[in-house]
Amino acid sequence: MVGATTEDQSFASYLSRTWAKIKAGESGVLPVLLGFVLISLIFQLQNPKFLSPGNVVNLLVQGSVFMMIGMGQVFVLLLGEIDLSLGFVAGIGATVATLLVAPGTDWPWWAAVVAGLAVPAVLGIFQGSLITRLKLPSFVVTLAGLLGFNGLMIQLLGAGGTIPVASDTINNFANGTLSPLMGWLMTGAVVLVFAIMTFRKDAKRRQSGLVAPPMGLTIAKIAAAVIAGIVLVTISNMNRGVARFPLSGMPWVIPIVFAVLLAWSFLLGRLKFGRYVLAIGGNAEAARRAGINLRLIRTAAFTLAATTAGLGGIIYASRLRSISTSFDGGTIVLYVVATAVIGGTSLFGGRGHPIHAILGGVVIAAIVNGMALLGLPAAVQLMATAAVLLASITVDVVVRRRGETTR
Repeated sequence: MVGATTEDQSFASYLSRTWAKIKAGESGVLPVLLGFVLISLIFQLQNPKFLSPGNVVNLLVQGSVFMMIGMGQVFVLLLGEIDLSLGFVAGIGATVATLLVAPGTDWPWWAAVVAGLAVPAVLGIFQGSLITRLKLPSFVVTLAGLLGFNGLMIQLLGAGGTIPVASDTINNFANGTLSPLMGWLMTGAVVLVFAIMTFRKDAKRRQSGLVAPPMGLTIAKIAAAVIAGIVLVTISNMNRGVARFPLSGMPWVIPIVFAVLLAWSFLLGRLKFGRYVLAIGGNAEAARRAGINLRLIRTAAFTLAATTAGLGGIIYASRLRSISTSFDGGTIVLYVVATAVIGGTSLFGGRGHPIHAILGGVVIAAIVNGMALLGLPAAVQLMATAAVLLASITVDVVVRRRGETTR
């Protein structure tokens, strides 16, 4: 091994560790990626429209609400906790923003969005404080929140029950499209930020004397991101409308989701807050002895999840151009948990990443979208999603037990 280069040794050791993890059941995002490929292949063979440009873009828009709220839920799950109220927290965020841009109030759209994020943040602080200071189970506190926030949302909406979104800008969050040039620029910016974050993360590990992935693998990851970006912009800029109503351009919601993904990935991977969240989820007692403020970090995680849910709720209202009492926050939060778990986040804490919410959201959207194209009833869609979720949880439990037996 004397004549081998550092990169050769690093690459060989990286492959060895990766293979060892796969044999132990810790296969990362590999199962969800393979699952998505299999699902796509099945639906494409049944209906050639499944992978058409229009349907692929529609699939991403359909899953955007679950992805957004799921990225917040990941931080709570990393602690080994759960937030069952995020569905109606999202609904309250949407309701607040919609009420503030309504005729008679006429707030600027940006101020309404800020308020639609601030109110959920306060709700997150409230619930997080109850959980950490009174040592109440998060399941019970957030279940109460699910019921209470549902009532609060109904109260805010009033007798009418439905309020249209009176802001073109907010409506464009989910319905607007970027110009072809802007689509390229936005995607290029996202990929550039991803590349910088990846290189800096690896460089920092090397400077700290830690093992970093080989440079060739890092370049391959960035190249894959570039290719994915090119494909996404290309299909988005294709006409997916009908003859009399052409439609092209990347939906606003796609760069919004990926901007939050980059921000939360940076927060989790590069800042102390993220490291503390992972430490608490891995071993709370060890984290406490290391001087980490468990109350503060846990409360902050619930606040972050609620704020992210608020943005997800605003996207939901944008997509429907209204918000109403028919908003089913209970079902939404169940899909959100499924999104995170199917993507690879552990229910037991200590393992997860915001990208898991994106991957899980794509899988769920693919199942729902594909079955709708085949004309299958909603009952079958729900049962199929349940089967995928059950399989993901089974893998999670098996991995956890194997990890305990090898310690």
